[in-house]
Amino acid sequence: MKTHLLEREQTIDRPLAEVFPFFQDAANLKELVPDFVRFQILTPLPVEMRKGAIIDYRIRLFGAPMTWRTEISLYEPPRSFVDVQLRGPYALWRHEHTFEEAGPRRTLMRDRVEYAIGYGPLGDVLHRAFIRRTLQKIFDFREQRTREIFAAEGSRSTA
Repeated sequence: MKTHLLEREQTIDRPLAEVFPFFQDAANLKELVPDFVRFQILTPLPVEMRKGAIIDYRIRLFGAPMTWRTEISLYEPPRSFVDVQLRGPYALWRHEHTFEEAGPRRTLMRDRVEYAIGYGPLGDVLHRAFIRRTLQKIFDFREQRTREIFAAEGSRSTA
C-alpha cells in the first residue's frame, strides 16, 4: 500500500491559548471544511476531547456519501493531537495537528496527514487524477478560513 503525505504550516496572529481550544473543538470542524464536502458531525456535541475519543462524521465526496469514524490517538494540550481514521474512505488516514508559540501572540500550526488510498494501481490513478487535488483544495480552504476566523476574532477582541 502506497502512502502519501500532505503537510501544511500556518502562522496565526493569535496566542496559543486561543488557537488550540478552537481547533480541538469538534464543533468548529464544519467551519473549516468546504461546502462541497457536505461535512456533518454525527457524534452528539460537545465532544469531550481526550485520547480515545471517537468522532463520527458523514461526508460526500465525488457524489458518494460516506461515513467516517476517527479516534483521537494522541492528545497533548495545548501542543498537539492526532486523529486516526478507524472507518472511512481511506485505507490509512493519520492527521497530526501541532501548535507552538511563534512569538508574542502568534501561533505556528502544522498539519501532517499521512494517508493511503488502497485499491492497488487503481488507487494510484485515482490519487493522481483527483484525490490529491481535492485534498489540496480542502486544506487551502481550511487555511483561508483560519485566516478569516482569527482576523475576525482579533478585530472583535480589540473593539
